[in-house]
Amino acid sequence: MKKVVLDADEAVKDIPDNAVLMLGGFGLCGIPENCIAALVRKGVSDLTCISNNAGVDDFGIGLMLKQKQVKKMISSYVGENAEFERQLLSGELEVELIPQGTLATRCMAAGYGMPAIFTPAGVGTEVAVGKEVRNFNGKEYLLEYAFEADFAIVKAWKGDTDGNLIYMETARNFNPLMAMGGRVTIAEVEELVSAGELDPNNIHTPGIYVHRIFQGKDYEKRIEQKTIRKRN
Repeated sequence: MKKVVLDADEAVKDIPDNAVLMLGGFGLCGIPENCIAALVRKGVSDLTCISNNAGVDDFGIGLMLKQKQVKKMISSYVGENAEFERQLLSGELEVELIPQGTLATRCMAAGYGMPAIFTPAGVGTEVAVGKEVRNFNGKEYLLEYAFEADFAIVKAWKGDTDGNLIYMETARNFNPLMAMGGRVTIAEVEELVSAGELDPNNIHTPGIYVHRIFQGKDYEKRIEQKTIRKRN
């Protein structure tokens, strides 16, 4: 199976309107910058985006929100995006807020082929409204379903032509979980090498999960909230 594609535009060319996307990253760390930019250029619309957060106004998923390409956000944190807030309050954007651990585990369940999980997070809160609750050994747990994503879009530090991926430090975050969970997984990498060049002991995502891979370019790697400690 030939997995290597030329660039981000080729990688996302068949993503249709109304698709459900998983997008890796935490804040602005480890986000698939090239693929997001390609989706903006493509103009695809009515997307459901599963992501830890919604980026910022002029970067990450915030770029798609600005172009009104997203109809629903499924996230655990959305506090850095004024356009997101505006669309939410005006009723233009559907939002599902999920505890962060539940978000991660629902991604993992999708990759493991599990239809659902039980979690104590959210029991007795608004998160549990309308959902099944079961008692196990005297403790209540909430039923949550695995995500069903048409595409998972992730970003890695290194990858090879077979699709094996290595993530750099905290950019690992949601990327490995989401790489397992999409029907089609697209990976952009900072460095693409030939099969066999990566140390098998260091691979985080095996290539069997990855359907398309390309070497990205022009990464900004922004800092979401830059804080500087004063010198003594």
